[in-house]
Amino acid sequence: MIKVLVVDDSSVVRGILQAAISADPDLQVVGMAPDPYVARDLIVERKPDVVTLDVEMPRMDGITFLKRLMHYMPVPTIVVSSLTPRGSGLAIEALSAGAVEVMCKPGESYTVGAMAGDLVAKIKIAARAKVTQRVLNDGANAAVGALGRTTNQVVAMGSSTGGTVALEYVLSHLPPDGPGIVIAQHMPAMFTKQFANRLDQLSALKVKEAEEGDSVVPGIALVAPGDLHMVLRRSGSRYFVSVKSGPLVNRQRPAVDVLFRSVARAAGSNAIGVIMTGMGNDGAQGLLEMRQAGAATMAQDEASCVVYGMPKVAVDLGAAERTVGLRNIPAEILRAVAREA
Repeated sequence: MIKVLVVDDSSVVRGILQAAISADPDLQVVGMAPDPYVARDLIVERKPDVVTLDVEMPRMDGITFLKRLMHYMPVPTIVVSSLTPRGSGLAIEALSAGAVEVMCKPGESYTVGAMAGDLVAKIKIAARAKVTQRVLNDGANAAVGALGRTTNQVVAMGSSTGGTVALEYVLSHLPPDGPGIVIAQHMPAMFTKQFANRLDQLSALKVKEAEEGDSVVPGIALVAPGDLHMVLRRSGSRYFVSVKSGPLVNRQRPAVDVLFRSVARAAGSNAIGVIMTGMGNDGAQGLLEMRQAGAATMAQDEASCVVYGMPKVAVDLGAAERTVGLRNIPAEILRAVAREA
């Protein structure tokens, strides 16, 4: 039985979340808190396996509370936030502070029924996550090289649970003239733009939420928009992306497999594939297709993953040439770029 604590200042939202969680026989709501002070006492007393957390609350904001929680008593935490620009921005900040998942509160475009199914799935994923001290960006580029000759190469990266922090680390340790990067991170619509903006602030690269027709060139990283698939295309020597709707793939949109398969077709041996922390198997088959097409491929190692799911499947499938700790991924990307140049 997975014990869950619900933290939200709205009694209506608390009731909705409690009903959604309690409907699953594997989950139990062990407490509900209207603010972080009550939550703190309930966490000590009832020791939940997972906390759901609003970020806009009275007395103490959710970000401050989360940072303290991760310092004193780390518990896997899911941010449940509104779809306002402020709400989505705070949710991305919470992921950086240690939250393992983010999801939207129900509203006009996100029904209570859809929310309930997503919430239950995310709680079960979070309960299996390894919550450790978050990776700190020390501002130093661990690996910087002369990359002017790598204009034809593309780095494709895919991740899910824990991926926001992992991506922050990798991108912040790549040089401003690093290879063009395309990223599929499992994240709801409305949050990916804020996430891309945060990555842009933290890294020397230019990072943006991808738009139809964006070119993939050195110094640019493109993040797939939430609820849309992203594919790489090629016209002559130019690489660009297309963003589109379509059916869920591996229960995801954007799906890492969709991106990786398109990179295998469009870039072949001119690509580097990186699969990182996350639950499930999304991206493993696509990474295998990239390797078969001649791309250099790597998977994040178990020790540095929040959830060793996607990388493990890729390793077991023979899709990854090597496994790499998170702190070594930037250097491995640059080495792969230099080899292929």
